[in-house]
Amino acid sequence: MPSTSILFRWSKTIVTALIGLMAALIAVDNLTDYQTNYLFVEHVMKMDTIFAASHVQYRSITSPSMYNITYILIIIIEIVMAVFCLKGSWEMFKNIRGDALVFHGSKNWAVAGILTGIVLWLFGFEVVGGEWFSMWQSTTSNGLAAAERVLGPLFLILILLHLRDE
Repeated sequence: MPSTSILFRWSKTIVTALIGLMAALIAVDNLTDYQTNYLFVEHVMKMDTIFAASHVQYRSITSPSMYNITYILIIIIEIVMAVFCLKGSWEMFKNIRGDALVFHGSKNWAVAGILTGIVLWLFGFEVVGGEWFSMWQSTTSNGLAAAERVLGPLFLILILLHLRDE
């Protein structure tokens, strides 16, 4: 049976790769089915599905160019996250049986990828979408549950990556 240390190294490597694959799949889906999530971004930024009596609708943006720019930025961030996580998992894999300090140092790309995802889903979806554009008020254009579904594993993986390697 492999040592606990090597199992933890494998777990860090594998979950980072899986998150990278998830981010890549999300980006591919957004590129190949651009219109579906473009409409979601449009409704969030237009704020046309929030409570009619809401007094924050002055924040709405009605520029199709801004919807495209925002959506393209989201896709770029997803791609960056995927690349960082996949490179991080590859670096960890290459050093999986190496010295603890070397393996620990090989996690930098993985941490950068996880942090990129946290910025996207915590800042982009929770703060900007959820609070600034009041996405939480919408029953049809509300991505908060999806963001939380992604954020949970990201924070857990960040903690796992931080654990000491022996």
